[in-house]
Amino acid sequence: MLQALGVVKVATAEQLRQLVLAGTADAQTVRNACKDLRGEGLVESVGSSSRPGKSGQPVTQQLWNLTTAGLAAAAAELDRPVREMGGTAREAAKAGAAHALRVTDTIDAFCQTPPLPTKPVARRTPTTATTGPAAPTASAPEASGAVVRVRPQGLGLLRGWETEVALPVVGTFATPGKGSLRSDAVLRAPEDGMPVLFVEVDNHTEPPVTVAKKVERYRRFFQRTVKDHRGSDVALWSTLWDDSGRGGYPPVALVFTKAVGPRAMENRMREVGRLAHPHWHGQWQNLSSGEEKKDGYRNYTGTIPLLATTLPLLAAKGPHGPVWSRYGHDTWQTLTDALDNPDDIRAYRARDGERRAARETREAEWERQRQEQRAELERQMQEKAAARMPEPVCEQCQGPLNGDPYRLDPREDWEEVPPADGQHCPNCRIELARRPKSRIDRMMRRVTDAPG
Repeated sequence: MLQALGVVKVATAEQLRQLVLAGTADAQTVRNACKDLRGEGLVESVGSSSRPGKSGQPVTQQLWNLTTAGLAAAAAELDRPVREMGGTAREAAKAGAAHALRVTDTIDAFCQTPPLPTKPVARRTPTTATTGPAAPTASAPEASGAVVRVRPQGLGLLRGWETEVALPVVGTFATPGKGSLRSDAVLRAPEDGMPVLFVEVDNHTEPPVTVAKKVERYRRFFQRTVKDHRGSDVALWSTLWDDSGRGGYPPVALVFTKAVGPRAMENRMREVGRLAHPHWHGQWQNLSSGEEKKDGYRNYTGTIPLLATTLPLLAAKGPHGPVWSRYGHDTWQTLTDALDNPDDIRAYRARDGERRAARETREAEWERQRQEQRAELERQMQEKAAARMPEPVCEQCQGPLNGDPYRLDPREDWEEVPPADGQHCPNCRIELARRPKSRIDRMMRRVTDAPG
């Protein structure tokens, strides 16, 4: 209980039940615990608020806040320095704490504390001779027969939240200067992949231009730099919170809490986004050239991922549901998708890689076709050259160089054809081989060839 009040500062018993004892049947256990803590001087109830009851009539609810001693005890529970705990919210509780209660509802909608089964707990009431020990209060669902409502998955832990966090545009975190702001709530949930998330709760008590001015001051805070131990400039916000690695500044979530009609809510969300446009809208980087189709990417450096949702939607579907409208996106998304930048340089590189691969495939196909065409052209040229080349002829008889030896001198007792010499046909080579080489050979030839 102290931990919850240390975070939210002021709450009703029902809100505290949802935050820490969601498995109990009603808020009576929490009321008893608060009364016990009041007896110890750790909490107090100095104000009240009203809500519509089941019959529609307003129902008054006590507001609980920490005392100074309770603030120190809660700091120990949360393992935080007392100086970082803020105030006791006593004055806000006296005034009804309308805004603080909506912040508490918002944190509960983020946490979605699982309704775990509980056991009856005895009141911390002193035992007397007449009264005896206090009887345990049966408030568990098993005792009352109530049905435990299943809640959607939450984001982060209760101890990961801080409220009314100073964000100095000038000055320091301890003593912020003029123009600085206080974030309604800040979540650290590294276990859920969320290093830091800043939350602004909008109750429709301020005009849209004022809400947009807050976004501007967030950006001015994020832009502020300080020197680190090496003398280099670092973002002031990064000295307290880790970077997500997504690029740009940490995300800011606007949670609209007032129950208005869909058209009125849409108009307000749209107007806030229009007025805050320079602070969330990335700059287009055109990388197309020549006759290429227009392409590039949006650079989100120095901009705020600005999200919006409504409290009823967040409470019903949880922070991981499709309840987020990211300014610059077209539809309701989950938190992971809303924080992504689908049109940043990563997407351009992916498209450029696809184009490069397609271009390389086309060029490879063109090269294959060129090789085939070149081979076909060479084949055709060889065929034409072969068709133009004349048949070689014999130097002796001017007949075909590769003629048939039997065609001109068909005799059965022909000698073996001499080997080809590239100048004479087979028949002429035979004829030349028969010619006498000397005078005696010639005489013998004439005798042999003379008629009988």
